[in-house]
Parts: sequence; structure tokens; C-alpha cells
Amino acid sequence: MSQAMIDRLWQASFDTLFMVGISAGIAVLVGLPLALFLVTSAPGGIFPAPRANRVTGTLVNGFRAVPFIVLLVALIPFTRLVTGTTIGVWAAIVPLAVSATPFFARIAEVSLREVDGGLIEAAQSIGCRRRHILVHVLLPEALPGIVGGLTITVVSMIGASAMAGAVGAGGLGDVAIRYGYQRFDTTVMAAVIMILIALVCLVQFAGDLTVRRLRSR
Repeated sequence: MSQAMIDRLWQASFDTLFMVGISAGIAVLVGLPLALFLVTSAPGGIFPAPRANRVTGTLVNGFRAVPFIVLLVALIPFTRLVTGTTIGVWAAIVPLAVSATPFFARIAEVSLREVDGGLIEAAQSIGCRRRHILVHVLLPEALPGIVGGLTITVVSMIGASAMAGAVGAGGLGDVAIRYGYQRFDTTVMAAVIMILIALVCLVQFAGDLTVRRLRSR
């Protein structure tokens, strides 16, 4: 493998990490409040709003039901509006974030629902305001599960970013298609696969370690 190809792989790895990192940040910033709303606005929640809950849940399920490659194409006009282009790293961030947000929101929702209801009732009995219950009871108790869900989300986003690379988004997927598949270079293809496996293992290890430390507090 030439030095130019090694440099290209390094750049593609950085592009992939950048795409996934920015998209994961957006997914957390939007998905976590969305999960909190879905939990607290459900019947029996601390901010009951059944109609809004059903509408929001339907929208979340709708976006989750669309395969990423279909969403990638469907969002081309919106991506062009936001980034001014439909190719490159920044263009890939838009569909990645849109795809990851409802996925992460549902995982975070499950973790929040698993918080012992007795803790919430105890907080209410001593006069805690509802926003304090969110910050000091729900989120801290659900944090290990939320971090575990974020780990799963990031791992799935690494695979999705490679898929986005196949349609001109850059990153490791782009290198694999252009230099591995189209030029029949199995060495490049194998290198991309090994890098993707290494990234997934690294993310999973970091996520598992963080969850263990949170649970051991």
C-alpha cells in the first residue's frame, strides 16, 4: 500500500470520527430532551400531556422506520438547504443526526422509564418541584442506561457513516467504494474493514467502562 493511500486512510478515519462525533452530539442534545418529554408527558407522568405524547411518539417511530439509505436520499433537499451541498462530510452530518436522534431518544426513554417510581414518589412527597425531579432523580438514576444507549447509537452511526460514504459523503465508506471496490483493491478494502472494527471496539470499550464506573458510584 502506497504512502498516499495510507494518508488517505488517515484522513478518511478522521472524517468518519468527525461525522459521527458531531452527529452524536446533535442526537444527544435533541434526543435526550425528546426522551424526557416522552416519559414525563405519558399518562401518569409528572407532566401528563397524552395527545402531545402520542403525536411525538408517532413522529419518532416514523423516522425510526425509514431505512438510513432511504432517509439519506429523501433528505437531500433539506441537506442542501442546511449545508449548501449534498456531498462531503458536512452533508453527511444532517442525515446521520436525523437518523440517530429518534433512535437514541427511544433508547434513553427506556432507561428513564426503568427508574424506580418509588424514588419519584419520595421526591414528590418531600416537596421537590417537577423540574428538580428531572434533574436530580430521573437523569442521575438513568444515566448508566443512557450512556449504554449512546454507545449503541454511536456504533450504529459508524456503520451508517460508511454507508453515507458510498454516495459521496466522504470518510471510510468513500475510500472503500472508490479505491477498494471500484479498483478491485482488496488490500484497501481489508484496511477499511479493520479500521471500522477497531473504531467500533474502541467505542464499545469506552462506553462499557463508563457505564461500569457510573454504576459503581
